[in-house]
Amino acid sequence: MISKEVFKTLIREGQELIGEVELNERPFRFEENGRYVLVGIRQAGKSYLLYQRARQMLKGGTDLRDIVYIDFDDERLLGIGVSDLDSILQAYYSVRSEKPILFFDEIQNVSGWEHFARRLANQKYQVYITGSNAKMLSRDISTTLGGRYLDEKVMPYSFSEYLRAKGIVLDDGWEYGRQKNEVQQAFNDYFYWGGFPELLLYHNKRKWLNNLYEKIILGDVVQRNGIKNEQVLRLAVKKMAESVKQPMAYNRLVNMVKSTGLSANTASMIDYMRYVREACLMFTVENYDSKFVERAVNKKHYFTDNGLLNIFLTDPETSLLENICAIQLFRQYGAIDDNSVEPRFFYYYNNVEVDFYVPDEAYAVQVSYSLANQSTKKREVNALVALNKLRPLRKAQIVTFDEEETIEAEGLHIGVVPVWKWLPTPDFNNA
Repeated sequence: MISKEVFKTLIREGQELIGEVELNERPFRFEENGRYVLVGIRQAGKSYLLYQRARQMLKGGTDLRDIVYIDFDDERLLGIGVSDLDSILQAYYSVRSEKPILFFDEIQNVSGWEHFARRLANQKYQVYITGSNAKMLSRDISTTLGGRYLDEKVMPYSFSEYLRAKGIVLDDGWEYGRQKNEVQQAFNDYFYWGGFPELLLYHNKRKWLNNLYEKIILGDVVQRNGIKNEQVLRLAVKKMAESVKQPMAYNRLVNMVKSTGLSANTASMIDYMRYVREACLMFTVENYDSKFVERAVNKKHYFTDNGLLNIFLTDPETSLLENICAIQLFRQYGAIDDNSVEPRFFYYYNNVEVDFYVPDEAYAVQVSYSLANQSTKKREVNALVALNKLRPLRKAQIVTFDEEETIEAEGLHIGVVPVWKWLPTPDFNNA
């Protein structure tokens, strides 16, 4: 049982934090009267979105004393249960009579939190919630919340946000002048180390990313799900990283793990990979042109951030390029998850192999680090031409690391574009 005195202390500390924290605002628009559930990988910036919203309210005239911010990762709340949550309100009302605005950070640590959140909504409280577990967006929890909350996925910085965070303000026509070099240099760091906001403050980025990965694996996957064979889990994630460009069936992954002498089975592996996705470490992309059963088992698996993928790899460039493209498409179109949400982008494989396909927009993307080799160029172009014959395309692109041209092939216009230009920037959109 957590006492009211503990919550009084936490409320006061939260108010001081909100008043003092330095913010780099993200381009996220909150509905004025909305209640939110923000979900994403640890360190993606969810807490700072809460601080950002609280500061917006302070500017609008809200009294700081009426803001209640609770971080459920605080060690003083270890062992907290859903029955303790009402003590937060009791602690607040023991010193204030105005209705509070509630900010609950990493609330997934409290089993059954959604029932408390629904009651708060029924009582017309304004509530903002974050969590690092994708199950918070599941149909079961959405049903419990009864449409009273808006849910949003929060990811590490996009390249556009990364440029803003580094103070790079682009002029008109930047891609033709000196700023092109500045953008390319910034992209090089973003490409290898990803977009976690706090990472910009650190020189030893690999060490920071390794520490974050350990926290995710141990706290959000192993401990949360009671995994007993941690070695199998770790090896499976490593194999996923090394095979990020290829579809990976679970039985194949099991065989790869077994080849090292460890014991594994398909049922457990399916669970392990689901737990990894629930921790928002990875997401999956299905084959558009395959049977339903095959879609469910033979997926591509990508990492939510390039930095976390990079810590597993040597000679990582081709994998990082495809992964960063997958991340951008995931931002735009979403992908399959374990809650039966219908995806909008896929890979395509059925005699023809294309890296990414968005059927709603008749849009196809091939990813190739370089087209300097003529056989590579022919292969990538022919794949898009073949897909266009099967499913006519309105837009076809080949994303490279730093090459640009236009190709006309059998009536199909193909744009070859460098990835740093393909990714949206504050003043450039490759629509």
